[in-house]
Amino acid sequence: MTLQSSQCTARAHARRGLLHAACLLVSGSCLFPSFSYGQPTTDGSSGGSSVAQASTQAAAAEDRSIRPFKVRVPQAALDELRRRLAGTRWPDKETVADPSQGAQLARLQGLVRYWGSGYDWRKAEAQLNALPQFMTRIDGVDVHFIHVRSRHGNALPVVITHGWPGSVIELLKVVGPLTDPTAYGGRADDAFDVIIPSIPGYGFSGKPTGTGWDPDHIARAWAELMQRLGYTRYVAQGGDWGAPISGAMARQGAPGLLGIHLNLPATVPPDVGVALATGGPAPSALSEKERAVFDALLTYGKRGHSAYFVMMTARPQTVGYGITDSPAGLAAWMLVHPGFAQWTYGEDPTQAPTKDQVLDNITLYWLTKSAASSGRLYWENGARGSVISAAAQKTAEISLPVAITVFPEDVYRPPETWARRAYRDLNYFHEVDKGGHFAAWEQPELFSDELRAAFRPLRTGP
Repeated sequence: MTLQSSQCTARAHARRGLLHAACLLVSGSCLFPSFSYGQPTTDGSSGGSSVAQASTQAAAAEDRSIRPFKVRVPQAALDELRRRLAGTRWPDKETVADPSQGAQLARLQGLVRYWGSGYDWRKAEAQLNALPQFMTRIDGVDVHFIHVRSRHGNALPVVITHGWPGSVIELLKVVGPLTDPTAYGGRADDAFDVIIPSIPGYGFSGKPTGTGWDPDHIARAWAELMQRLGYTRYVAQGGDWGAPISGAMARQGAPGLLGIHLNLPATVPPDVGVALATGGPAPSALSEKERAVFDALLTYGKRGHSAYFVMMTARPQTVGYGITDSPAGLAAWMLVHPGFAQWTYGEDPTQAPTKDQVLDNITLYWLTKSAASSGRLYWENGARGSVISAAAQKTAEISLPVAITVFPEDVYRPPETWARRAYRDLNYFHEVDKGGHFAAWEQPELFSDELRAAFRPLRTGP
């Protein structure tokens, strides 16, 4: 996901994507409900074809049942992927010695060769199927989610939301530490029940056939999901798109929600937002640390790091044609996200996420044909303002406790002073020493430690 200045709002629907790059800052994430690849475990029907979804949307009463779900990808789909990878039509080499023109040819070719010959999707499939997965229909769309209950008593439920170009794949490594903390050196009374939904239009969830599925709508859907699961007290966590979704849940006062934890908070003050939109100068009252953050955001926009965001906000359907047809193109598009700026394409075997884990995530997008549908979330959000703008995200309307962790390699590292101006009940703020945009993927145990510390004060109460 990407961040745009609070001043870059469109007055008409058609203008949503026409945003100047200098006004933008990036944040940033089988079961195939759209293609019958995913299968419920209760009967022989698929996860829901587009025809089935449309007919259900037309039904007067919505099926509120929760159905077990398993990943079952036909071998033919994997064979087709390998065929397309082998037949990639490559462009000429970039004319610079760095990634400033995009994914570098040699590195991407190496990744694609491995993807088509050495990579094994079935390992990812088995990892997913080792966890309890479910489907439920909310507002006419199938919502896929992972739901793991802790073996420890009095576990606190947490709903964790991914973003783009991520998916539930990026959150799998925190399931163990959160649900079974004693196995990772933690305390039993820090245990969580973990719920990880796939955003509508992403991965295994259904694809909305109409407009309106913006972060506010998704927030209401998550509140409904938690009610269906029987939770009356729970917390929410989000980075990337998960941050505005979790923030919207808090602002809407979702029933039972106790507080939220964010690793992409909406803290940019209005005067800073105006200066970023116009290209400076910085407000005169900024501290040294605030000025450093301002300069980083300004430079980020001017160097074009948000170019992909502009296109997905403006014309996600157009982008979708090419990256739905070419797996190599899809990989190049996803890897241009600044969250992968320091990723070595698997050249460093100690780096997380690994080459196979990144390919798990890209393959999920490919097999579910969710390149275009996932991009529409940018279009839906286009006129609503920046996801890091306090004013655009209406943080003043949030009265619930808010916790923030700042990871040093993320694309936006908010100063604590801005965070305290934005959230009236900021009960936890911590700058850690490692990790980036995909914090749960890169540093799962540190991420889990942060959630334990952030939500510990909310565990007691009625």
